[in-house]
Amino acid sequence: FNKPLPKHVDVVLGGFPCQDFSHAGKRKGFNAKRGLLYQSMIEVIKRTKPTIFVAENVRGLMTMDNGEALKTIIRDFEKLDYTVAYKLLVAADYGVPQVRERVIIVGTRKDRHAIFKHPMPILNKDAWVPLKRAIGDLENVEEGEFANHYWSKAKMFPGTQGNSYVSSDKPGPTMRTEHHGNIEWHWNKKRRLSAREAARIQSFPDNFIFYPSTSSAYKQIGNAVPPVMAWHIAVSIQNLLDEIDVHNSQIEDFKFNDSSSYSSSPML
Repeated sequence: FNKPLPKHVDVVLGGFPCQDFSHAGKRKGFNAKRGLLYQSMIEVIKRTKPTIFVAENVRGLMTMDNGEALKTIIRDFEKLDYTVAYKLLVAADYGVPQVRERVIIVGTRKDRHAIFKHPMPILNKDAWVPLKRAIGDLENVEEGEFANHYWSKAKMFPGTQGNSYVSSDKPGPTMRTEHHGNIEWHWNKKRRLSAREAARIQSFPDNFIFYPSTSSAYKQIGNAVPPVMAWHIAVSIQNLLDEIDVHNSQIEDFKFNDSSSYSSSPML
C-alpha cells in the first residue's frame, strides 16, 4: 500500500489465498497468515470505494469452522457499507470442461441502489463438456509439438491426490495449484495431463502461452479462474453497471425536469 491507489474505481477484483480454506490443503483458516489476507482486499475497497467488488475462493470456505469463516468475511465486507451476496458456481455449468466449484462473493455499494445477480448456468449436467471434446485431439500429439504440451513425469502413487485417471466422457476434476507434479493421469494411462491439456480444461485458448516452465505453467493454470466462467461473471457485472447508469440518468432527468417546471411557472 505504499503506492497510491486509483481515485476513481468501478470494480475491485480479488482472489485472496484459498489454500488455508481448501479441502485439498491443511485447512488452517484464519490461524494461518495467508488466511487473513482477505483483509488486504478490504483495505483496498475501503480506500477506493468501488461501485462493486468481486472476491473468489474455494468451496471449502463455506464449511470452514462450520461456516463461521465465510460469515466473518461477509460481515467484514458489509461493514464497508456494501450489500454482499455469495453463491457457489460450478465451472462446468458455464461451458468449462471442469467440475471446478468456486464461491463468488460480490458486494455492491448501498448508495448505488442495485443488487448483483450471479450469472445463470447455461448448461445442465447432462450437457457438460466432456474431456474427449476438449482435449481429445492432443492425445497422440508428441510431447513438445504443441505449445505447453509437456507433462509431469512423476510416478503413480495409487490412493494419493492426483494419482487417478480422468474420464474421457466427463468434465475434468479441479486443476490444482500445489500438486508438485501429481496432476491427474490421462485416460489412456500412458502419461499425466500436459500443461496445455490442463490449460484447455481451465478454458484457456491455445494462443495463451505459459512461461517459463511446465511446473510454472501448472501453477499458473491451477491458480486461475477459468476465463470462460469469468466472462459470464463479467457480463453480470456489466449488466449491473448499466443498470446503475440508467438509474442515475433517470434521477438526473427528474432533477432537470423538476427544476425546469419551477423556472417556467408564472409568478403570482
